[in-house]
Amino acid sequence: MATLPLTPIASPLRMDDAGTVRVGTSRVTLDSLISSYLDGNTAEEIVQQFPSMSLAQVHASIAYYLLHRAEVEAYLHERRTMAEETRRAVEDVCDQRGIRERLVARDTARHDPS
Repeated sequence: MATLPLTPIASPLRMDDAGTVRVGTSRVTLDSLISSYLDGNTAEEIVQQFPSMSLAQVHASIAYYLLHRAEVEAYLHERRTMAEETRRAVEDVCDQRGIRERLVARDTARHDPS
């Protein structure tokens, strides 16, 4: 009878200097991978979206999420909150309302031969 090495699988996740969890040596964030997974994409489809990750890394990351769902959800919630705060801070400094209209008007004026 063949024997199988039943050793634990190391997590492919790492935290970068900014405190963002990334997958393996790629720049893909855990946020992106889990978002894609929750959107219904298979591990194979996720690898197609993010070819810098291996199929094994994607499966291991999903397994980590499923085993530590509460902790990962708390991390993702914190990241969304930080992103919203950053968005508000940028909008306070640079008002984006009406920017499309201003750019279209400027482009039209620049290309108007009169």
